[in-house]
Amino acid sequence: MSLREHCYSILVVSSSEKFVSSLSTLISSPNFGPVNTVTNISSAKRVLGERDYDFVIINSPVADDPGLRFAVDSAASEGCVVLVFVRSEMYSETVDRVVENGVFVLPKPIPGTTISIALDWMAGIREKIRGLKEKRLSFEEKMEEIRIVNRAKWILISELKMDEPQAHRYISKQAMDKCVSKREIAEEIIKVYT
Repeated sequence: MSLREHCYSILVVSSSEKFVSSLSTLISSPNFGPVNTVTNISSAKRVLGERDYDFVIINSPVADDPGLRFAVDSAASEGCVVLVFVRSEMYSETVDRVVENGVFVLPKPIPGTTISIALDWMAGIREKIRGLKEKRLSFEEKMEEIRIVNRAKWILISELKMDEPQAHRYISKQAMDKCVSKREIAEEIIKVYT
C-alpha cells in the first residue's frame, strides 16, 4: 500500500502563527487529518493525553517551554513520530539531546520542499512502526495460544494420565477432526476439567 493511501493525524505545537500558516499549506492534502494546533506545551500535553496522533510537529521554542522533553515523551508513546524545528544555531545541541529517542530535528529556516520530504520520511517511519506493532501483536497471540495448549496438555497429563506426546497428539487430532484450532480444543479441555 502506498503512503499516499494513508491518512496521518497531526498535532502541531507552535506559538508562531506564521509557522502554522506556512505548515498548513504543506499539510492540506487529504493524506493529513485531523490536524490540531496548540500554542503551548501545557495544551499539547492535554491534547495528546486525550487522543493519539501519528505525527507531532513542534516549532521550538514554544511560548512556555523549549518543547524538547515533550518531544522525547511524545516519541516514546506508541506509534507517534516526532519532528522538532529549531533555530539553526541550536540544531547540533538539540540533535545531541533528542535524536537517540527517535525524534527528528530540522533547522529553521527551511524550504517547504524539505518539509514535504520530512513528512514523507515521517510517514515511512509511521508505517514501519505500524508493521512492527502488528507483528508484535501476532507474536503475543501465538505465545498466548502456546500457553493455553500447554495448560491443556498438563490437564490431560494429570487427569487422564497421558504422557506429553500423547496429550499433544490428542489435542492435534481433535483440532483436525473438528476443523478448529488447537487453541479452541485446549480451551474446551480447560473448561471441562477446571
